[in-house]
Amino acid sequence: MPGPDKTLAAKSKQPMPGFVKKALEKRNLVDAYRARPAYQQNDYLFWIAEAKLQAMKDKRLAQMLDELEKGDAAEAGSVIGR
Repeated sequence: MPGPDKTLAAKSKQPMPGFVKKALEKRNLVDAYRARPAYQQNDYLFWIAEAKLQAMKDKRLAQMLDELEKGDAAEAGSVIGR
């Protein structure tokens, strides 16, 4: 039986986990995150949430924070699949 459809169109709105919110606040990146289009915000949250291990969630969160800090607008949606 095939797994769930993980295409962008199939993704539902992801809730923001507390640890992500705290990390954004700690690095003063809430505004940078909110400045991204809604689909990019959702992609980041989905990408972090789909990691099986907490270590991978932490790595993905760190990458998101670094991208937001650098203002990599062109790279914003490219975290998926890394």
